[in-house]
Amino acid sequence: MTEIAVAKAALRAEILGLRVGWDPSVGARLAEHVLASCIVPPGAVVAGFWPMPHEIDIRPLLHGLHERGHRICLPETPPRGQRLIFRAWTPQSELVRGRFGTMFPVGAVTVPDFVLVPLVAFDADGHRLGYGGGYYDRTLAELPNAFRLGCAYAAQEVAHVPVEETDFHLHAVATEGKLLKIF
Repeated sequence: MTEIAVAKAALRAEILGLRVGWDPSVGARLAEHVLASCIVPPGAVVAGFWPMPHEIDIRPLLHGLHERGHRICLPETPPRGQRLIFRAWTPQSELVRGRFGTMFPVGAVTVPDFVLVPLVAFDADGHRLGYGGGYYDRTLAELPNAFRLGCAYAAQEVAHVPVEETDFHLHAVATEGKLLKIF
């Protein structure tokens, strides 16, 4: 393991351990910050994610964006080494269980231009630490012009996220406390 990989693994374990006790319902405040900011341009096709246990709940944001007329899609997690597949979602969509406990709709494959990115940790420079599978980095490499908005608890901000060449930075991060614009 490289020095960076060891540092990432340690930070990931630390934050995931802390996150167990945090309140996912503060995602409603995250939604308020994003919707008030108008950071999501009219007509954007937005890739969201269905929250897994202990992640901030962004479903209020997904519903708010849908109500504003945005097309929404959620990721299907394919086998390791592949990029995410985004499928169309509406509040009426039936969800099925995917890999690693994820949930996704059975909708049509969709290409987003605005991506809500889950994360384990982030820093003020827009670096993010994910779960370690590389799914979002592979996916974002194929969506180079997509806006990347990290979604997290404010307490997931750290002084420095260790990064590698293959890691994609975020344009902004939304938390229950604020919207941090980095771009």
